[in-house]
Amino acid sequence: MPRAKHGPCALCRRCVPLTFHHLIPRKMHRRAHFRKRYSRQALGAGIDVCQRCHTGLHRLHDEMMLARQLNTLQALQEDDAVARHVDWVARQKS
Repeated sequence: MPRAKHGPCALCRRCVPLTFHHLIPRKMHRRAHFRKRYSRQALGAGIDVCQRCHTGLHRLHDEMMLARQLNTLQALQEDDAVARHVDWVARQKS
């Protein structure tokens, strides 16, 4: 089993073990809407985030919201709920 990648989280910037967050959640990849509008490469695009940020993203928003409206790093950073969560995470110990 490969070790988790370690480095700065794309959202909170803490240096911790990272997980991969698909910007368009994998659950949506089968849907015709996304297959028609996005290349295979775009569907596989993502960011490396810490577990706390990753869990928070999926608790704050459902897959459809993440796929349609929050499918870029910039969109995630500009979302008020995500920004509040990331601010909280950034203050936590590693």
